[in-house]
Amino acid sequence: MSSRSLGLLLLVLVTLLWGSTFAVVKELGELLPPAVLIAWRFLIASLALLPALLLSRERGAAVPTGPARPLWRDGLILGAWLIAGYGTQTIALQTTGANRAAFFTALSVVLVPLWLTVAQRRPLPWGLWLALPLAVGGLALLSWEGGALVVGDAWALACAVTYAGFIIALERTASRHGALRFTFAQLLAVTALAWVWALLAEPEKLWPPAAAWGPLVYLGVAATAVTTLLQTVGQRRVSAAEASLIYALEPVAAALFSFLLIGERIGLRGALGGLLVVVATLLGQRAGEAHPETPTPQAEAS
Repeated sequence: MSSRSLGLLLLVLVTLLWGSTFAVVKELGELLPPAVLIAWRFLIASLALLPALLLSRERGAAVPTGPARPLWRDGLILGAWLIAGYGTQTIALQTTGANRAAFFTALSVVLVPLWLTVAQRRPLPWGLWLALPLAVGGLALLSWEGGALVVGDAWALACAVTYAGFIIALERTASRHGALRFTFAQLLAVTALAWVWALLAEPEKLWPPAAAWGPLVYLGVAATAVTTLLQTVGQRRVSAAEASLIYALEPVAAALFSFLLIGERIGLRGALGGLLVVVATLLGQRAGEAHPETPTPQAEAS
């Protein structure tokens, strides 16, 4: 398997795990305030990754691709983007449905290539331009439930904007540091920022009820520590624009898990939307084979 194919496979796995979080976070939102939920989620994620970091002999990025920058600085920058994304998504799920939130969040599929094109004047191959409207149309069919807009939709849109920023920032920094160390730095940054938020906003509600611990452990270990590590490794091999199309699979997974876990349903229109998203993702993947922005694969440090 080529390095790029491995990166694509890792990002697909990340997206599937992410898809499961919408229903879980929506249910947890009834037990915990957003700040407390995020603080515990990332503390658990940091503790889960710590043994792997201590046992690793990783020294950092094997081949630096830019000017040397301190690990803590890049970790803090990525952590700020992450807490903005997770925070706005968690708040959104308090007042909007999981499927609908998934649609708005997945608008980062469009925002990333547009951001790169406008801000950096980076060209995109025709395949990605064709895949973008297919992805947006599919996401709309899959996730749009009709009815009036609610405040949660605005928060979910803010999540799309902040996560587009994270994807682009990660592309620039992922190859500068070892994957484990950089992932841990990001998790620590979010943990610190989230606990400051929680202590200021909800000082009387910091300890989760018993029913919250199982979902929190799942979110912290599988859906945060594992996904952040796999995303950091995967985006060493895949460009930000191409990665954003892979992430378009997230609402497909979200729709499945929302049905299985909390009973939110989609009909024929949603199924057609899911098919369009898959087609767009595959089209984008093929176009990315000659993608001018795809970074040169970096060897893993040992």
